Amino acid sequence: MWKKKKSKPAPKPTEVYEQRSIPIHEVRKAVNVYASQLPKGVELSVIIKEDLTIDYDLIAPYLKGIPVETYYMSRETYEIFPEEEKQLALDLDHVQRAVDQYMKATKELPIIENDPYKRVSYYKLETLKLLPYRPDRDFYITDEEFLITYQPPSKK
Repeated sequence: MWKKKKSKPAPKPTEVYEQRSIPIHEVRKAVNVYASQLPKGVELSVIIKEDLTIDYDLIAPYLKGIPVETYYMSRETYEIFPEEEKQLALDLDHVQRAVDQYMKATKELPIIENDPYKRVSYYKLETLKLLPYRPDRDFYITDEEFLITYQPPSKK
C-alpha cells in the first residue's frame, strides 16, 4: 500500500573550466552553437551582460574553457568585438536603436540624401533627439531588415 519514495539522482556537479586564451573566431563559433540550442522564444541577448561583455559561463561548455580576453557583443546586431573595439559595439547599439526609433516615427530611412551607400544621417537622428552622441565613424543601412553596419558596401 505504501510505496517507498524514490530518491532523486544527485545533481551533476557543474564543470569547472580553466581560463585560457581563446581566439575571437572560436568564441563566435561557440556563440552560434549556443544560439542554435536555445529554446524557442529565448533571445540570444541572454548571453550579453549589461556592459556588453559576453557571459562566458553560458558558452564555456562549448569552448571547454573561459577566455582570458574580454569580448563585447552588440545587443542589436549580435556582432562580437575584441576589447579594443568596445566603442564600436556601443556605437552600433546606440545608432541601431536610433535608426529603429526614427523609422518608427517617420516611416523613412535616416540616410543622407542621394548617398548611394545609404550612409546613416546623424543630423536626421539628432533632430529627433534620438542619438545620445555622434559616433566618430560612419554607419550604413543594409538591405537586411534595415540593420546597420560599420563596413561600407562594396561597389557593384
